[in-house]
Amino acid sequence: MGTKKQQTRGLFITLEGVEGSGKSTQICHLEEVLTQAGHRVLQTREPGGTATAEAIRHILLTAASHEPVTPQAEALLILAARCQHVTHLIMPALKRGSVVLCDRFFDSTFAYQGFGRGLDLQWLRAANEVATGGLTPDLTIVLDLPVLVGLARRRADRGQQNRLDRETERFHRKVRRGFLALAAEAPGRMTIVNANRPAQEVRDELTEIVVGWLARPRRPPRRRS
Repeated sequence: MGTKKQQTRGLFITLEGVEGSGKSTQICHLEEVLTQAGHRVLQTREPGGTATAEAIRHILLTAASHEPVTPQAEALLILAARCQHVTHLIMPALKRGSVVLCDRFFDSTFAYQGFGRGLDLQWLRAANEVATGGLTPDLTIVLDLPVLVGLARRRADRGQQNRLDRETERFHRKVRRGFLALAAEAPGRMTIVNANRPAQEVRDELTEIVVGWLARPRRPPRRRS
């Protein structure tokens, strides 16, 4: 009688943080490090990741000023994009045993639309549960730095500014407080890294954290049935 082949599951890692925290730069470095170490890696982002989700991202970041996007519509669009992303890209990659590196996930929704916009966190969490089927990152790294430093970085590159970059300093301070509060609630999953340092120092710490995490016994991604 033959034995069943044990299915290898991947690892789901997310990077979070305020605008200008360096997530996009650092996630590219992590992909390179992990690929060189022999891991199968998928790098993706939110909103986005699939054709439909990228179309929603375009709407969210370039919405016309004469028709402001309401906080509720913003949240629902993000959740719709996430549902497509999880279903068609993230979960298939995890089932193949890949390490998935995602630039933002649900913690951004709770920080931006919950703490920043003032939407009910309980409602956001329930709606996110529907959109993701309960998928939770194994490891989340929050790149933290003062809001004014991050905004200065973003606004120095005028070609990269989007609708969120033009929000008030007060809004971004609420978002930062949100990330720190979320990390305090989930210390086993979320790690805060000081991003107000030279990029190489941040890169070295991220590498140490992620490589150390990958050395732990592997387990399936957490998703409720």
